[in-house]
Amino acid sequence: MTYDGFRVERDEARDVTTITLDVPEKLNRVSMPAREQLAALFDELGADPSVRAIVLTGAGERAFTAGGDIPGFMERDPEQLSRLAWNVAAAERCPKPVVAKLRGYCLGVGLELALACDFRVAADDVRLGLPEVGLGMIPGSGGSQRLARLIGLGRAKDVVMRRRQIPAADALAWGLVSEVVPPGELDAATDRVVDELLAVSPLALAMAKRVLNHAYDVPLHVGLELEGLAYGLLRSTHDFREGVEGFVEGRPPRFEGR
Repeated sequence: MTYDGFRVERDEARDVTTITLDVPEKLNRVSMPAREQLAALFDELGADPSVRAIVLTGAGERAFTAGGDIPGFMERDPEQLSRLAWNVAAAERCPKPVVAKLRGYCLGVGLELALACDFRVAADDVRLGLPEVGLGMIPGSGGSQRLARLIGLGRAKDVVMRRRQIPAADALAWGLVSEVVPPGELDAATDRVVDELLAVSPLALAMAKRVLNHAYDVPLHVGLELEGLAYGLLRSTHDFREGVEGFVEGRPPRFEGR
């Protein structure tokens, strides 16, 4: 399939799929059709048992993506624009772990896409921001809500309302990214994260992601109930039994995702 501004590569030996935003002459801008295609692709990969992990990155050295295709917004009606967050949230809904590999500019929908991923590994040249108010608009693909939940309301207002760009050191200190490395070490750092994810049960990962995604949405007693139900459900799986047997026998478990 031909995608609008991104490409997909599958590493069948590792069961890893990499999605690369690839419009370097426009700092990997994300078009309106690309948002829809990315959402459909994450749904497809989420249902594919041969995919264990997904990496989302940008081509070149200058940007993950500097944002959306701004003229394209004028081609969509207000009702369509009000649903943009659903497409960008596809990485969050996907049951597979998604790792964002970031360097350079990560602005607008770029930051919103990264925030919808489970992990963010960044080069030390990364610049994160949501500059939409400069266009007479606000972040409309989940950025204001996820950012405030991750870094707090005061900092989020600073970023959104004053268009402050967040450098790598602050992103790490605020918990926006899990690791910051020199650009030359970014690939290796991302691979380490992916390898850690591949070493554990895909069923447990999917369930953990599902439970954690509700952490800010429900009261504590409801979250504890969800956690308990998921725990009980995993008790009946092959992977849990294999994990216990591997621990008792002093060997690495062989998870099969069932």
